[in-house]
Amino acid sequence: MALLEIRNIRKDFTSGSRTTNAVRDVSFTIESGEFVALTGKSGAGKSTVLNICAGMLRPNSGSVKYDGEELYLLNRVKLAEFRRRQIGYVFQHFNLIPMLTARENIAIPSLLDDKKPDEGRMNELAETLGIAERLDHFPGELSGGEQQRVAIARALINSPKIIYADEPTGNLDSENSAQIIDCFRRLNESGTTIVMVTHDKAIADSCHRILNILDGVI
Repeated sequence: MALLEIRNIRKDFTSGSRTTNAVRDVSFTIESGEFVALTGKSGAGKSTVLNICAGMLRPNSGSVKYDGEELYLLNRVKLAEFRRRQIGYVFQHFNLIPMLTARENIAIPSLLDDKKPDEGRMNELAETLGIAERLDHFPGELSGGEQQRVAIARALINSPKIIYADEPTGNLDSENSAQIIDCFRRLNESGTTIVMVTHDKAIADSCHRILNILDGVI
């Protein structure tokens, strides 16, 4: 059974009297342990598809199954619980809270789930991602690459089966981009499933599979 199964999803956005179809009749599956790139031009619907997969954006129609469970049949509370416990999400713009240290930012998913942060897990992730010496620094004291690695650690702190990453290298220079992609590769080699939106052909080509989105269709 596929870890993620998407069937015939459609998403429209309405502004005033105008309705725009962002995604139409998209279907695909993601197997456990895959590293999949979502590619396409700006405005093609990549981030919309990613957010639907992650339980963050309800489609107008279609089916989204995670581990065999119909995601959008869950109520609001259960859906929020699913996002906290089952997935990790890495944003292009890091989305770190500036008044919290790196350590405190990484702990947020655990705290939202009323759990004491696992310090052993946090330290292990920090070592793996090369930020062990930066945990007590604030985001403004970190480089872009370090901030993104903190964001990756935050996404992984609750040990999700799957990571969704939306242009995680979009705001980084080439050196930091290469380091971040290397982090993702090592995470994937350890068994984490990854679905990543990217414009970078070289990054996409290094993934197991590419799903190209054109005008809302794969």
